[in-house]
Amino acid sequence: MIVRYISLTALLVTAMPVHAASDAAIRFGAREAVQQISLSPDGKRIVVMAPDAKRGTRAIVYTLDDDTKPPVTVLASAGDKEQIDYCQWSSNDRLICGASFTKGRVREMIAFDRLLTVGADGTNLKVLSAAPSSNALDIMQDGGRIIDWQGDASGSAVLMTRQFVPEVSTGTHVNVSDKGLGVERVDPATLRRVRVERPRDTAREYITDGRGKVRIMGLRPTDGDGYSGAKVNYMYRTADSNDWLPLSVVSGNSQTSSGFDPYAVDPTLNVAYGLDSQDGRTALFKIALDGSLKRELVFARPDVDVAGLIRIGRQRRVVGVSYVTDRRETNFFDPELKKLRVALAKAIPQRPLIQFIDSSADESRLLLWTGSDIDPGEYMLFDKKTRQLASVLRARPPLDDMTLAPVKSITFPAADGTPIPAYLTLPVGKPATNLPAIVMPHGGPGDRDEWGFDWLAQFFAARGYAVLQPNYRGSTGYGEGWFKQNGFKSWRTAIGDVNDGGRWLVKQGVAAPNTLAIVGWSYGGYAALQSAVLDPTLFKVIVAIAPVTDLNTLRHEHDGYSDFALVDAFIGKGPHVVQGSPAQNVARITAPVLMFHGDIDQNVGIGESRMMANRLRSAGKSVELVEFKGLAHQLDDSEARTAMLDRSDSFLREKMGMPPLP
Repeated sequence: MIVRYISLTALLVTAMPVHAASDAAIRFGAREAVQQISLSPDGKRIVVMAPDAKRGTRAIVYTLDDDTKPPVTVLASAGDKEQIDYCQWSSNDRLICGASFTKGRVREMIAFDRLLTVGADGTNLKVLSAAPSSNALDIMQDGGRIIDWQGDASGSAVLMTRQFVPEVSTGTHVNVSDKGLGVERVDPATLRRVRVERPRDTAREYITDGRGKVRIMGLRPTDGDGYSGAKVNYMYRTADSNDWLPLSVVSGNSQTSSGFDPYAVDPTLNVAYGLDSQDGRTALFKIALDGSLKRELVFARPDVDVAGLIRIGRQRRVVGVSYVTDRRETNFFDPELKKLRVALAKAIPQRPLIQFIDSSADESRLLLWTGSDIDPGEYMLFDKKTRQLASVLRARPPLDDMTLAPVKSITFPAADGTPIPAYLTLPVGKPATNLPAIVMPHGGPGDRDEWGFDWLAQFFAARGYAVLQPNYRGSTGYGEGWFKQNGFKSWRTAIGDVNDGGRWLVKQGVAAPNTLAIVGWSYGGYAALQSAVLDPTLFKVIVAIAPVTDLNTLRHEHDGYSDFALVDAFIGKGPHVVQGSPAQNVARITAPVLMFHGDIDQNVGIGESRMMANRLRSAGKSVELVEFKGLAHQLDDSEARTAMLDRSDSFLREKMGMPPLP
């Protein structure tokens, strides 16, 4: 086995804050060294999205087989109101990168994204997205996305979506009425573009065969007010025709769906792969695209949902499926990759989590990520021809010399006796008795925790806390019966399960009753606040990061957006809207509250935290709100994350009467 690391140390040093935070807060607060990575078609170079300074990003090209060639920064962003989101290889010498930015004031922000193309040497930067017209009758927020990297037989073009906006010319009778989402074939080197699919106002999605042909189209009609409907009508083409035929109908709201939802086309088998319900759980099916619509079950589990497809290569070939029991597992359809997965598990047993990230065009070189609960991960390159496995990059170098805490899969009983799956992380070297403890509900609510490295949980474990992460009812991954009506409509069940996790920690003797706290992000922050509404005396301290605090406010944050009807249906109407809103029930909250929020958060507006803080203060409660200027929902800034971790730890210790740590 060849071991050779590419160093990002110089970049990481600039991300370290200068204030007197704890060493653990600095290490865990540092953003991941590899935020995204891609392998060139010939397998000889990689492009890495790496952190730059406190919140910026660099796209850096490395040559894998030649140590004499220095890395090249091809793009960089300061990360204030603009961000490089990803970079992928369009050819051996050219990259396509996605960038996003916001304009306007906090309450009137508009998000835009654009595609850029740049040479692998950092020269010849161009905007790949179509230029908006000065005569446009609307703004073009969507800069398009690549839906096929093999846009033609030569491989020199890509297929990308384009948002068409109607135009008018003053003083003439010339109007351009094109409106909606279409598809173009674009050459990244010359910017020559050819229309492949005419724009359709109701089009929301196009899926190709990986060989340059659009085979599936998703249409979501809007109502008279312009809001997206609850159904997506999918159409398909046979291999030898351009006519559209009905494929399936998917119904749902902003976080749930039912019906065959296509994700990929296999041109060799001439089938569409998609997810649908099977006995109350999500399963993988394939449907023939030859006109027969023959449907076959590909993979299902009786206990958990299918989590997603495993795809590989330039054509995004479907090679398997993943699911999560107590940890993520894979089922490969490709026999060669199935054997390789077994061999890799034997070669690196200390890192049992393995993901195929990318491959060369001929799939002779595979880019992998491997990790575990106590290892944040390592990126590796496997060469099929030489059978060599080479180490390329560590995911979080500042943590490499730290002993991290093992994560154990457990269940605890809810009040009605239902076993609730969860993960328990205990501080290293301490007996599991009478510890300060944190219940940490996940965000979503349409999400779940799974076994592996979690920087937030590991930070608190490193500071001496036991951490419990419950997959409460309302989580995804366990079927329709577990999801209930979702974590807002069924908040009493979801929050009840979260609180029962805290009671279990105390009953088992793991947690000391007077040092039991709750910490959450997004919906997890909502759960942290709402837990005190349900039981004011259980948790002694509450830390909520970017929390939802009022369901009606969350609903109206989507006023004027096309998804309002979907979000409105997800939140619902009825007594639960007031009863399930922490900001409407501050009188019941007795524990001190600490909140953090970025002021350009477009997932949950900062106004929700400000409202919560004002109402708590007016009610004479203990509350502190820390605002981060220019940051969005994920607080993607090393200094901000370090400050958040450091203040959270000191706040917990102060309010629970614990001695401070260095």
